[in-house]
Amino acid sequence: MPELPEVETIKRTLSPYIQGQIIARVAIHHPGVIAAPDPDSFTRLLTGREIFGLGRRGKYLLLHLAGEYCLLAHLRMTGRLVLVDEAAPLEPHTHVVFTLAGGSTLRWVDTRRFGRLYLVKEGEVENTAGVGELGPEPLDPSFDAPALAAILAGRRRPLKQVLLDQRLVAGLGNIYADEALFAAGLDPRRPAASLNLEEVASLHGAMRAVLEQGIANRGTSIRDYVDGSGRQGSNQEHLQVYGRTGRPCPHCGQPLERVRLGGRSTHFCPRCQV
Repeated sequence: MPELPEVETIKRTLSPYIQGQIIARVAIHHPGVIAAPDPDSFTRLLTGREIFGLGRRGKYLLLHLAGEYCLLAHLRMTGRLVLVDEAAPLEPHTHVVFTLAGGSTLRWVDTRRFGRLYLVKEGEVENTAGVGELGPEPLDPSFDAPALAAILAGRRRPLKQVLLDQRLVAGLGNIYADEALFAAGLDPRRPAASLNLEEVASLHGAMRAVLEQGIANRGTSIRDYVDGSGRQGSNQEHLQVYGRTGRPCPHCGQPLERVRLGGRSTHFCPRCQV
């Protein structure tokens, strides 16, 4: 699933090319991916609107439109939003095509069809698809170590599960949670409330570092993810523990292990992470 760095990368790669463009036509090939409003209204309301700017909230991509409308895209597992020339053939699993007045098309492609598109008024964004329930952005300057300590305090759930809870911290997913916990030297199975202040500060720094690295490397492409221009990221070449079960720890050489926490695979070093 695309996480914060991947959605941020899509936003940054699309923004220079679609900001200021007008949506000339909308073609829906699979209505099931339109969560709101109904497909006919979705097409009618989008046609002719200018894209003023792009934003991101957690794992949601936001396209701000004329008339105080906002198009929210939640990529889920395999969603892609890619800008291609209008003449390019449709690839399989292309469900929505936004033709821009400049001659290019913005295409919603999703193999598993779990992703969803929402067109709402700007004032309704916080009430859409749980956006208003999202926790703080981990790269926001206001999200400091004391803010993280307040989130962890009193919570007995394993650290990994707390970091994945979008109501507590927005944007972290399986990949970057594993990488942050390894960088901080913390066992993902530990109760969140068991961290001391030094460990909280270490985790806070590690979270920011792995997310910033992911953005700098244009995201992690393991399966389906590509950026807004259709290019893969390179952060998969820099992962320390995620997806490396049985390989030697890059720090101590101990074989890396995998357990399931809250139904999610979790990768860690049993020696370095305590």
